[in-house]
Amino acid sequence: MSRLNQELGLLQGIGLLSTSLLGTGIFVVPALAATAAGDASLWAWLILIALVLPVAFTFAQLGRRFPHAGGAPHLIGRAFGPRLERVSAWLFLAVLPVGLPAALNIASGFWQVLFDLGHGQLLAVQLATLAAILLLGQRPAKASGAVQGAIALAIIATVALVWWLGDLPRASQPLLPPLAGSWQLLPAALGVMFWCFVGIEAFTHLGEEFKRPQRDFPLALLLGVLLAGGVYWACSVAVLSFNAYGNVHSDAASLPRMLDLLLGEKARWLSALVGYLACFASMNVYIQGFARLIWSLADEGKLPAAMAQRNRHGVPGRALLLVVAACALCATLAWSLSLSVDQLIRYANGNFVLIYLLSMAAGCYLLRGLWLWLAGLSTLLCTGVLAMLGHDAWYALGLLGLLVLLDGVRSLRPRRLPGATHPSP
Repeated sequence: MSRLNQELGLLQGIGLLSTSLLGTGIFVVPALAATAAGDASLWAWLILIALVLPVAFTFAQLGRRFPHAGGAPHLIGRAFGPRLERVSAWLFLAVLPVGLPAALNIASGFWQVLFDLGHGQLLAVQLATLAAILLLGQRPAKASGAVQGAIALAIIATVALVWWLGDLPRASQPLLPPLAGSWQLLPAALGVMFWCFVGIEAFTHLGEEFKRPQRDFPLALLLGVLLAGGVYWACSVAVLSFNAYGNVHSDAASLPRMLDLLLGEKARWLSALVGYLACFASMNVYIQGFARLIWSLADEGKLPAAMAQRNRHGVPGRALLLVVAACALCATLAWSLSLSVDQLIRYANGNFVLIYLLSMAAGCYLLRGLWLWLAGLSTLLCTGVLAMLGHDAWYALGLLGLLVLLDGVRSLRPRRLPGATHPSP
């Protein structure tokens, strides 16, 4: 029986996941991939979707059989015990100090396109964004689903508008160009593009809140992945057709540049609004996922009971307030230190891959038959991605080792039994 209100339907679930996956990536990653691999990046998207689908199928089966607000750490705990559940939960929460400030930084940048904002005003925009997420998160989960669905439609409509006004596809830009002599470019492009599909693990925290989790959760996950992949591929076709790529500056402004070519000056407002909403949607899913993880751990007695309280709408309002307050603190610290988005994202990447890897390994233990083999394939794929990270993976691996060590030290502490007294000297 679910411990949270079951209010999410299939369409709301697709909206939540697709906006989480599209997030800020739709504005940057297609151009980065085109810079890395040119026309071959269109093949790279299809290959990436094929590689991500085994991971998505495994998450879908795990979420269907074990819907739980604890998400990926809960699944890892079911397979490998409470110690690894605690460690993976802290590993997931460790994304908070670096990943969320990076997304807030990108989101506030869209406002700076429209207005000449000072350093302090950018922080004010970031804090106001967190306040809006807090207000939305205090409402029932279906409210977030409706908002995210509308944002997903806005993103899809923007890419469709580029296709329509740009008269795409063009004969000069084949949808699947020949790959002769371009295979060696695909790994570099895939390494950049993988991060478009980071967000599936946060979606698993919402599994308990589906009306029909056995049917709708796996369908929402798979259809959301396919929808996001299709939008990314369509955006890549547009980027290549308009030659909106080639260097750091053009890659970062590829979609606004295309809109400016097609619509003129007024496109600045459209691109800034859609960009900000995409960032908002991505952050909302993660913050809601963090809150549900903390609430679930508290509800099971693994964190202070105060965090297990729900508000009048039946959502973990107190845990959400804690997460938003932590995000505000981290954002303020990153702002005061003037940390770049690149620095912040680099530290978060390895954590995500490790969570994926541990979740897929849990699938090898918890699933049977065909799904067991699929989980094994997904484990190998995640291991390969972790190896591709190179030096950036050592931060996450070192953090994992430190968390295991600290949890081991904690478990060695003698626990005083109820009613026990200190021996007399």
